[in-house]
Amino acid sequence: TYKTRRQARRDIFEYIEIFYNRERLHSSLGYYSPEEYERMVKVS
Repeated sequence: TYKTRRQARRDIFEYIEIFYNRERLHSSLGYYSPEEYERMVKVS
């Protein structure tokens, strides 16, 4: 549990921005994760 709403919001933001958005597949990137897509672009 969180003592304040601010702490909860911070942890949720970090999860979404740092973990989830980097790992999930994006249809606009050809169903690659952003990290996989960046690696492919750098190689080509």
